[in-house]
Amino acid sequence: MGKKTPEEIKFLRQDGITKGFKVIITGKGGAGKTTLTALLAWAFVNRGYKVLAVDEDPQMNLPFALGYPTERSKELVPLSQNLDYIEEKTGARPGTGWGAFLRLNPPVEDVVDRFGIKLNEALSFLVMGTVIQPATGCLCPENALLDAVIKHISLRQDELVLLDTQAGVEHFGRALAKGFSHCLVVTDASFNAMAVATHSIKLAKEIGIKRIYLVVNRLDGGPLIQRAKDLIQRFDIDKRVDSIFSLPQENGLFELEPAVIDLYKKDPNSALVQAVKDICEQLIPKS
Repeated sequence: MGKKTPEEIKFLRQDGITKGFKVIITGKGGAGKTTLTALLAWAFVNRGYKVLAVDEDPQMNLPFALGYPTERSKELVPLSQNLDYIEEKTGARPGTGWGAFLRLNPPVEDVVDRFGIKLNEALSFLVMGTVIQPATGCLCPENALLDAVIKHISLRQDELVLLDTQAGVEHFGRALAKGFSHCLVVTDASFNAMAVATHSIKLAKEIGIKRIYLVVNRLDGGPLIQRAKDLIQRFDIDKRVDSIFSLPQENGLFELEPAVIDLYKKDPNSALVQAVKDICEQLIPKS
């Protein structure tokens, strides 16, 4: 996004509120979680927050959505594939078989300093990756490390954390969302996406996330809006969430892809940018 002047980015809020909070973004694959996470990250930076964006999706698209150069993609090694770090922290190396001593609560206080990548003074990202195994709760070194990392970042102070999750709801089964105060469930106006959203909302409540919101993406006209309303009513979603947000279709994102965050430079007054800013303001804890 380019270097900002102190006047453009105020790293300490004028009202004195500097303590961060934690937001998990989930929903069906392809619903727009990564795009929303990237746009929200910059909205919060402009609002005066220091932001850590965490990519738990195995596709690892968030760094590029935030503006990280695609030609440097080979430099990005997710924590789930960083075998040396996993062995250092858990005492067991992935793929070496069973029987090794496994530290279930590895110390990972250094993870952001060692592997977080700064895009500017206020915005950083961390690529976690995920463990692609059918057994949830697997007692393997990768899962032990990722669980510890999530617990660590949920306790970090004076920093806003945005966690972009993998598709579906498997991460809830591993209790990776504990410690997060807000959950944005992203959907579109399709039956399948709304069904996944309903399940995500249920699980988010069960693990104790206090503020849960539905975000309906890519609404580009009256018929689609009505379809979304009908599905929300069919699944009783309006009774299960704190609020429902809608995001308009933004055709200009395609030419910016993957660096969707550049929309703030190209068209800062677009309807999508304004809608994301509204979500940002609604999420900020009221003192």
